[in-house]
Amino acid sequence: MPEVTSQHRTGVALIVAAAVAWSTAPFFTRLLQFDSWTILFWRGLFGGGVIALVLVVMQGRRGVRDLIAMRPSGWLVAGLSTVGMVTFIPALQLTSVANVAVIIAVQPFAAAAIAWIWLRETVRPRTLLASVVAFAGVVVTVSGAGGIGDYRGIGLACLMMLALSIMTVAIRRHRETSMVAAAALSNFLGSLVSIPFAQGLGSVTAANLGVLALFGICQVGLGLTLFTLGSRLLPSGQASLIATLETPLMPFWVWLAFAEVPSVRALVGGTLVMGAVVADIAAERRTQPVQPAEW
Repeated sequence: MPEVTSQHRTGVALIVAAAVAWSTAPFFTRLLQFDSWTILFWRGLFGGGVIALVLVVMQGRRGVRDLIAMRPSGWLVAGLSTVGMVTFIPALQLTSVANVAVIIAVQPFAAAAIAWIWLRETVRPRTLLASVVAFAGVVVTVSGAGGIGDYRGIGLACLMMLALSIMTVAIRRHRETSMVAAAALSNFLGSLVSIPFAQGLGSVTAANLGVLALFGICQVGLGLTLFTLGSRLLPSGQASLIATLETPLMPFWVWLAFAEVPSVRALVGGTLVMGAVVADIAAERRTQPVQPAEW
């Protein structure tokens, strides 16, 4: 029993740390005064490198094989993840962090709808109710948008959320796909597609490069590694529940560092969305067995 308790505590600590790491994306985006494509190039390069290194260290030859001989399903997952990446950073630059965070939070419900359409998975009534509440929260949040830039940012955030929702269902459909290998590939693809559009590659200083390295290594590489390790020690529902800590932390960091205050509408909408997410995942957790994560 003490060993089980210790593993549980370790798993919780790892998932909390992963959520904190993921939530720093808006902070780094606000800190770096570059176009989104330049940020995406360097973040993808450093993030992909760290993820690939961790995969090879943990899996050896199998990890190398997963990276080099990627299956079509892996390319599908990596491609969808890349779409999510290249829309995430510009969304943060065009609209408020709170708007993006609220839209990201409805991703579990969008994934449930896509799984119902694609895989014919049954959607529980409580999830339908939670989806309605979450959708209402998004409507409240985006109704306060003002200006073309704000709407563009919200549109990109919705596209990102849709791409990641499809990716989630694709991973479920193709369980043989290595999530970590696909994540490494998607980061490298994000860097590759950014090259023709990046305007600030030549103006990056050594100090800027250090911040960009921290962005890729800590937010992308460390976040995924910690989540993967932690989710192996916890039920999947509980891991997902703890990971939702990312959503309120995203606007918190930019408020703390840059005094970006969320609007009242974003706070109300965010409360509705987070309430729906937490209630649905908490109910799901009580009915799910432990499911270790697959590398």
